[in-house]
Amino acid sequence: LSRNSSHRRALLRNLVTDFLDHGRLMTTLPKAKEVRPLAEKMITLGKRDNLHARRQVQSYLLRAPIAKKVFDSIAPRFADRKGGYSRIIKLGHRKGDGADLAIIELLGSELEVKKAERAEKTKDKTGKKADKKEEE
Repeated sequence: LSRNSSHRRALLRNLVTDFLDHGRLMTTLPKAKEVRPLAEKMITLGKRDNLHARRQVQSYLLRAPIAKKVFDSIAPRFADRKGGYSRIIKLGHRKGDGADLAIIELLGSELEVKKAERAEKTKDKTGKKADKKEEE
């Protein structure tokens, strides 16, 4: 990734933390390929759910609430899977510098996105109806 080791480690820790927080991340393809095994290791540690695993995850991730989220919500979601908790989707080239872009996402996170989109649509519909009632 053209960085020295300390900068590379900090970059990957930030990316893994944000990825586990949001469930998806848009970045360059090489960064996504580096983040994937690290994030999957954190989820696998979350499935083990003992004190040592908790300390390992908390020492790697930058925010304690995200480490708690790994054990409470993400790891139980993948309890029946042996691995392969994420996918990388190639997006093409970035306009400015031509870098290959990709989205890395947790499996099942597309359902959360669709639910959020549906909720926004229902809010829009109810908001429009409320505006029409106020006009009458």
